[in-house]
Amino acid sequence: MIKYLTETNAREAIIDVGRRIYDRGFVAANDRNISCRISEDEIIVTPTGVSKGFMEPGELVKMKLDGTIIGENKPSSEVKMHLRVYKENPDITGVVHAHPACATSYSVLGLELTHPVVAEGVLVTGNIHIAPYAKPGSVDVPNGIAPYVNQYNGVLLANHGALTWGTDLYQALYRMEALEHQAQIQTWSLLLANATGRSVQYIRGKDAEDLVDIRNSMGIHTGGVPEY
Repeated sequence: MIKYLTETNAREAIIDVGRRIYDRGFVAANDRNISCRISEDEIIVTPTGVSKGFMEPGELVKMKLDGTIIGENKPSSEVKMHLRVYKENPDITGVVHAHPACATSYSVLGLELTHPVVAEGVLVTGNIHIAPYAKPGSVDVPNGIAPYVNQYNGVLLANHGALTWGTDLYQALYRMEALEHQAQIQTWSLLLANATGRSVQYIRGKDAEDLVDIRNSMGIHTGGVPEY
């Protein structure tokens, strides 16, 4: 059974998550967005034109999954992504869209994160693929992420950032944090490998299979299998 946060608690959680991603430099100025599902048909989402590090609960937007806005505040046009995630997978109650610099750079280069270098690349994020570039705010963006929502835990948006989701908002946040951390570790590993002539030691074969088994035992059946 899905456990939804109350509207008050959802607003508080979004404010907290917004401060965290702002403080970590995952967002700048007024960009990106966060949402939390509070019932079968309603979500709370961040408003347009407001810094995610300095939001107030009353600024957040309440709306229905059909796009109907409840109240006067307006969401970002990118709320279409959030609505699509919730429609595709009813188990999801939290979505985070951010621009973590290192992970976003992978999306610019067309480099998917499907070859784990740390255990968390299987246990927490799983495979992170790249959805094709689409005009921000257009329906092409949610159409591009839809194929990944039920099998994976997040996706890179080509030249646009990252999107993660979870059965609660904090799981979505932790997946975003883990995604960026893994991108940083892999980047440093590749740089050091190039400087020293060594090879990056990816987790593969039986070791990767064991991690998938551990993940399954944790009740998480999304993320895919490491690719080589």
